[in-house]
Amino acid sequence: MSQLLPKESFTNAMRALVGNCSVITVGDGDDRSGLVVTSATSLSAEPPLLLACVNRASSSWPLLKKYGTFGWSSLGAAHQKVAENFAGFGGVSGVDRYAGAEWTTAKTGALLLEGAPAAFDCEVEEMIDRGTHSIVIGSVRAVQENARRGALVYWKGKFHPFED
Repeated sequence: MSQLLPKESFTNAMRALVGNCSVITVGDGDDRSGLVVTSATSLSAEPPLLLACVNRASSSWPLLKKYGTFGWSSLGAAHQKVAENFAGFGGVSGVDRYAGAEWTTAKTGALLLEGAPAAFDCEVEEMIDRGTHSIVIGSVRAVQENARRGALVYWKGKFHPFED
């Protein structure tokens, strides 16, 4: 029987990978939350599907189950404060994560970040539990694009703006 890898070894190694930062928005009114993810990616172009991995201990996970819709907004170079809010820096949580940014209500009711390089309005198609997380598969209902916004990446435990 193989020995389990220590969690700290795995998380430290994952910080060495560069990931595009996105925010997942979920909920309605005062019953909103969200989180930063570097694990969101395209799954299929036909039909348009994407996936994101969400920790089941996060405040967003039960809202994904409850509402069945979410927004996925890729973060641009100027969105470091949005990333910090959605990562919970300084104790920011729930609806307060949305402060200081402009949001558009999409077809499903999900909120998308104004000025995001790309944003996707999604319905939850399936949630697959593995380990501490759920793989959330989203069926894309609408997209919004904003060219030349750069990107915000996560590397070595920090957010870094990338201008094009």
